[in-house]
Amino acid sequence: MRALFGGLLPLFVLAHLSHHLVTALPVPLLPYIRDEFALDYTRAGFIMSAFGVIYGLCQLPAGWLADRFGPRILLTIGIVGVSITGLLVGMSPNYLVLIASLVLMGILGGGYHPAATTMISAAVAPGARGQALGYHMVGGGASYFLAPLIAAGIATAWGWRGPFIVLAIFGIGFGIFLHIVLKKRVPYQKTAAKDTGISTEAPSAPGNMRRLITVIVLSSFTQALIISIISFIPLFLVDTFSTGKEAAAASISIVYFMGLWAAPFGGYLSDRFGRVTIIITMCVVASVIIYLLNILPYGFGTVVALVIIGIAMYFNTTVSQAYIVDHTSARNRSTVLGFYFFGNMEGAGILTPVLGYLIDNFGFYSSFTFSSIAIVATVVVCSTLLWLSRR
Repeated sequence: MRALFGGLLPLFVLAHLSHHLVTALPVPLLPYIRDEFALDYTRAGFIMSAFGVIYGLCQLPAGWLADRFGPRILLTIGIVGVSITGLLVGMSPNYLVLIASLVLMGILGGGYHPAATTMISAAVAPGARGQALGYHMVGGGASYFLAPLIAAGIATAWGWRGPFIVLAIFGIGFGIFLHIVLKKRVPYQKTAAKDTGISTEAPSAPGNMRRLITVIVLSSFTQALIISIISFIPLFLVDTFSTGKEAAAASISIVYFMGLWAAPFGGYLSDRFGRVTIIITMCVVASVIIYLLNILPYGFGTVVALVIIGIAMYFNTTVSQAYIVDHTSARNRSTVLGFYFFGNMEGAGILTPVLGYLIDNFGFYSSFTFSSIAIVATVVVCSTLLWLSRR
């Protein structure tokens, strides 16, 4: 623990928190935004996808750029740029300007994850990567935990625009501070990233690339569908159980509170017991709990469902990142991670309006059931391919 937190890891945890403070706001504030602009579920879903689709697409060039030009500038843009566009979202006069601001947010934020994961992986021993990446995820989980609570409080007094403006100002300040600190402490990060890590490992065994692609597909699809489901949780609670908007916004914090412990714990377990088993298990758990959203009673049952969704999501993404780092060379690591985050975020950006369309036409029950079946089918196919690749 002392070795992990004696270096730059705490700064990266705070960086992750700052990056997501603004991006975490649209979901809990969606009931407010929906009412102001008179949106149906489909157009409400496009609010999520306007950011998510572009955010996912930008993971690909950002990963390539981080491998070739160094990640520090991408981290700065991923924090400061996202926060500036958060100000634009908070000042949007209509739906189209709101969508355009979210698109720009996706462009500027796309470089953060591939760059940060590469820098952290280069700074810790291979046997502690899962745990280190898990602690990095704590920053993201903390932002998604805190943002709905802050949003609910500020929106009550100042409306839904207030949280975007307040948290954006904080993000801009921290992003500038981080850029200065990293310039002093990691002046040659591009070279360090190339010379550190697993660059001396033996070449990959035959079949490893197929296994890597299969794991990326399985984890990315499940993660994308989970994120899409979470996007509609506030509307699900408001429209199905007549929950107040403030309570519905704050409920998202339950999911992301799990990231404060599930991410490092999942990474710790994967360092000791293997990655693939945990990934498959969490995908199965996710499929079951998504279906149970239709059945569990409101109140305690809803809380349990949100808790389990959060655990599955953070175990899955943390362990998957560690698996990718273990099975890629240092010179291409950001690029491959870019493909992984592309699958997560681009998938969520595409699936969210699709899910909104299904809810508009078939209701929450059928849409959640179909989502559960889709994850089960993906698990069966990918597990079979992983088993065959070991033979």
